[in-house]
Amino acid sequence: MKVLRRLTSSAMFPPLLALALILLFNLFFQPDFLTLELRQIQGADGEMTYRLFGGLINTINRAVPVMILAMGMTLAIATGGVDLSVGSVLAVCGAVTIVLIRGDDVSPTAATSMAIPLVIIIALVVGIICGIWNGTLVAKIGMPPVVATLILMVAGRGLTQNITGERSVTSGYEPFAEIARGATLAIPNQIWIAGGIFLLFWLITRKTAFGMYVESVGANRSAATYAGIKSTRIIIIIYALSGFCAAVAGILFASELMVVAPMNAGMNRELDAIVAVVLGGTSMSGGKFNIGGTVVGALILQLLNQTLLFYGVPPEFFLAVQAVVIVLIVIVQSPVTHKFITSKFKISKKQGGKV
Repeated sequence: MKVLRRLTSSAMFPPLLALALILLFNLFFQPDFLTLELRQIQGADGEMTYRLFGGLINTINRAVPVMILAMGMTLAIATGGVDLSVGSVLAVCGAVTIVLIRGDDVSPTAATSMAIPLVIIIALVVGIICGIWNGTLVAKIGMPPVVATLILMVAGRGLTQNITGERSVTSGYEPFAEIARGATLAIPNQIWIAGGIFLLFWLITRKTAFGMYVESVGANRSAATYAGIKSTRIIIIIYALSGFCAAVAGILFASELMVVAPMNAGMNRELDAIVAVVLGGTSMSGGKFNIGGTVVGALILQLLNQTLLFYGVPPEFFLAVQAVVIVLIVIVQSPVTHKFITSKFKISKKQGGKV
């Protein structure tokens, strides 16, 4: 009973419970959902390698782009803000990578005009600059986060069109495709990348004072400033991290598809990221955040999407069904439900004591 009380009082309990319910539903109708299969695939260099396949690992792999965006979004929401530009920044950075790889080539070739590490660094810098722009508008100019990030959300689409010449751009350089499509130690590279970013965020938010600063600014920015916290700097860093995450997602997007369409790349991804953060238990009012919960929230969203597609839900009803299920999940995760569950364990404890 003591272990159960400790579990139910954890911030990770509500999102993990919601994830477990969806997993059980899938397992009931798809008994082989958790089955893992090791297959041999051919890499970009022509050599054969091994990679794990299966329902669960495929779900995790497909959830990576939203998962990465949502980790950056979590900190922005923790300060009482939001970053609506992440989908457009994803498109901008994805376009930058493809254009730099192609160089002056009119058509896609199997070569690259610039070393891939340099291409990645430039794309990351572009994403960080976009984040700093957002953070400056919010922290220094005093714009509401919705307005400040909406500006780049709209402008980013125009910037992507300028970068690509208002057309879809593609690449045929296979080593670049290995970043997203390849595997290391049989696990897809995208999962390793997402794990690395999660570790980075966990270290800077839980092993340094930065996480406390973020929560303080989100709870009361004025009080945090009077307490000696440099709120302006913290907010700019947070939006820079969000831009960094959008850049990583853009690189993976371009690597997996090897094509970037300026008006479609990253479309509505900012909404998916926000939903993942909320499903993970982070409050939109700011002050508290849960990076681990956000990762689980992204898995919940992807698993829900795959479940609806698997059972043939008509496209016209897809979003409606998704919305209903998300509302139910949020109710399960709500403080009222959480308090109700924990109170039952407390009652049981008291009754046990009387006996």
